[in-house]
Amino acid sequence: MKKKFLLLVGTLMLTMAAHAQWRLGATVGTTSNHYRMDRQYLTDYYLKDRWGLTLGITGQYDINEWLGVRADLNWTQKNHRIGRDRVTMCYDYTNNYLQLPVMASFSFGGKKLRGFCNAGVYGGYWLSSNYEGYDFSSISDVNFKVKGHVDFNSDRDQRWDFGLVGGLGMEYRFAPHWGAQVEARYYYSATSVQKQYMRVDDYRYNSTLAFQAGVSYFF
Repeated sequence: MKKKFLLLVGTLMLTMAAHAQWRLGATVGTTSNHYRMDRQYLTDYYLKDRWGLTLGITGQYDINEWLGVRADLNWTQKNHRIGRDRVTMCYDYTNNYLQLPVMASFSFGGKKLRGFCNAGVYGGYWLSSNYEGYDFSSISDVNFKVKGHVDFNSDRDQRWDFGLVGGLGMEYRFAPHWGAQVEARYYYSATSVQKQYMRVDDYRYNSTLAFQAGVSYFF
């Protein structure tokens, strides 16, 4: 029985090794970020999604024709707008993140055209933040333009980001060692971008939808 079990395990490993394949690639795309916060007493404030960019490199190990393990390293923007009264104040924030999603990749279909879905977790780091817009001066009773760089505060800002990631897409093998992909991917952050340093809890989260295209080389 033991020999049969070892033989079975060995056969499975050889079968997986025969189908295993490495790939490396690059991706580029756009993002739409949804910024969530409890406005509490800030009832005259509003939030709006904003578009951004994403760039990355990707590596994947295909265990067999339908299962692989994928890891990306990407620069992703998670932008948003905060305004007040639609007139007196409007700040457009541009937030740059470095992210590392690690996912299981499931694929299905034919030899050249295949669908796939990715699911896993990601970790990220908030690199920088800039703002641009206008504010209101109660002294001169006029609006004035604002533009600048956000100085991070270690007591207020949470720069580490962790959460869940999933995606759906299509892949086309246009050459023996080359393939092109398009994917819609969703990042759900489980980490508030603001620490709870005040008496009133003030949790703020990003949810980011990315539309990206890429090309990969199969070894």
